Amino acid sequence: MKKILLSVALCATMLLSVSAQQRREIQLPDIEGYTTLKGDFHIHTVFSDGLVWPTVRVDEVYREGLDVMALTEHIEYRPHKKDIIADHNRSHELITKQAKAKGIILIKGSEITRDMPPGHFNALFLSDCNPLEQKEWRSAFDEAKKQNAFFFWNHPGWERQQPDTTLWFPEHTQLYKQGCMHGIEVANGGSFFPEALEWALEKNLTMMGTSDIHQPIQVNYDFSRGEHRTMTLLFAKERTAEGVREALENHRTAVYYQDKIIGREDLLRDFFEACIEVKETKRTDKEIRLSVTNKTDLTLVLKKTAHDKRLGYFRNKTLLPHYKYTITIQLADGVKGGDMNFEVTNFIIGRERSLPYTIKL
Repeated sequence: MKKILLSVALCATMLLSVSAQQRREIQLPDIEGYTTLKGDFHIHTVFSDGLVWPTVRVDEVYREGLDVMALTEHIEYRPHKKDIIADHNRSHELITKQAKAKGIILIKGSEITRDMPPGHFNALFLSDCNPLEQKEWRSAFDEAKKQNAFFFWNHPGWERQQPDTTLWFPEHTQLYKQGCMHGIEVANGGSFFPEALEWALEKNLTMMGTSDIHQPIQVNYDFSRGEHRTMTLLFAKERTAEGVREALENHRTAVYYQDKIIGREDLLRDFFEACIEVKETKRTDKEIRLSVTNKTDLTLVLKKTAHDKRLGYFRNKTLLPHYKYTITIQLADGVKGGDMNFEVTNFIIGRERSLPYTIKL
């Protein structure tokens, strides 16, 4: 009997282990000419102030369906350094083989952690993180720039550093002009920064969305309820580290934050078009019927905007993931067709601005 129970327990353990490593692919479309990659470029482990071993982060990213990751340990803040004795490259080194085996593109990075201004910045695509340990913050940026790093400003509206108003300081202008600010976090964990979105549009900065995760990921997100980590979507020419960098440098990103997609209007329009399939199924003098399918894991929220009053259609429409809808457009006063205008209210293209879209009838 004990042998039977032991066998059952071992089988259960094996099943749990296999289940824990199952990858859940995030169903998002590619846009023409590009592959959509999901990435998180702001992650911590016990090698700075995180609470898990680096290998756990690879498992989390794999299970959640991400394609790209970077461990960005704090250079200046390492509360576990008496217990974890290592240089600034070690956490990355520990997971290179594991990430490759799981098909995860691993980017080497560090977080330059300073008071405001300039605040916290991530430097990506480093060859050696150790030279960034400098007394003066400008020297840290200089060392990363020597390695041709891609820099982005972390959580610019973080209340601990900007308690009253989110400000752009002269030091940020200096970094921007010196080629030490290429991107900015529009969303970090559970926070969205509208000011950062406006700066990204105004100054042509790459929009970043990150988890900035410190605890085990399931502490911050309830995956059983469909929650997901904040992440960056990259529209890449190829599924490689070089393809990731090229997409970042050319600002081809969007931010997947809660139920929102945040990005540039041209990219989000192409992305929305790839999310849906529209077919006309019936046309009479009185109505047009469309079959509209949401092909993605996203919920798409539509709201009617200014339109020809002779066309009657929904005020608001929510397209749930992987569901087909019949939309009827009533025709009045002899009109034969026209523009069905609406906004995708959870596709954000600016402060209090949603993506406008038109289906031609």
